[in-house]
Amino acid sequence: MKRIANISETKAIIEKYGFSFQKRFGQNFLIDSNIIDKIIQGASLTKEDVVLEIGPGIGSLTQAMAESAKKVIAVEIDKKLIPVLEDTLSGYDNIRIINEDILKLDIKKLISEEGVNRIKVVANLPYYITTPIIMNLLEKRLPITSITVMIQKEVAERMDAVPGTKAYGALSLATSYYAQTELVTMVKPDCFIPRPNVGSAVIKLTRRTTPSVSVIDEAILFKIIKGGFAQRRKTLINSLTNSQPQFNKSQVIQVLETLDLDVRIRGEALNLNQYAQITNKLIKLADLDTKKPSLK
Repeated sequence: MKRIANISETKAIIEKYGFSFQKRFGQNFLIDSNIIDKIIQGASLTKEDVVLEIGPGIGSLTQAMAESAKKVIAVEIDKKLIPVLEDTLSGYDNIRIINEDILKLDIKKLISEEGVNRIKVVANLPYYITTPIIMNLLEKRLPITSITVMIQKEVAERMDAVPGTKAYGALSLATSYYAQTELVTMVKPDCFIPRPNVGSAVIKLTRRTTPSVSVIDEAILFKIIKGGFAQRRKTLINSLTNSQPQFNKSQVIQVLETLDLDVRIRGEALNLNQYAQITNKLIKLADLDTKKPSLK
């Protein structure tokens, strides 16, 4: 089957179907076969893998994955692209095309229908909805071994950031909680049509079998993390107590001192393990003070 990941073939397909790019879907089609090869290599696809692709567009990446994997399930929200995909992917018998919103799709049921225990996710994600899609895949604890995706460079750097850096934030910690991150490659804007205004990156998230830290209450951990970055330039004490009123200053100070942390420390200086320790101690301390069984 002729590969379509180049400017001439992509333009010919767009013209053939009179396709108009939908800004609301964040559509940017890959036209660089070298980048597609790097995505395939980064995802470590084998003939044993069933792959879930989100937003296949006209099928440029889908073609390459179908040649490397056992099966590809391509989920496309734009119904106008379905006949295009049926055309460009007609030469493959191991692709299933689904016209659906990935955030509404029952992925666990889909995986069960395929009769497999685990899948890999590989995608060129629409940038406007990158984080909701990735967090949805991680938080639902789906049987996914890895997520290899093309996303906005800035978001990829935030996911892979370490404490004390400008890119480090709540997203870095949330990603680290669920997965190990690896930046596969950077991608220039001219690798797409239409050309985006920002640089891109391919990042691989290898799903952890268990979260990287142990906490009494996961929901409260993420509230505390969010609170720690709510007012980035303020101390953790002020930032946390202003955004999470269930904890008072004396409680936060007591916990920080117990952990031998400077009471002037900022949230951006703490790693995930320290946030977990703070969370567990605050929960116990608040329960002791308020006589409440839970802070949920």
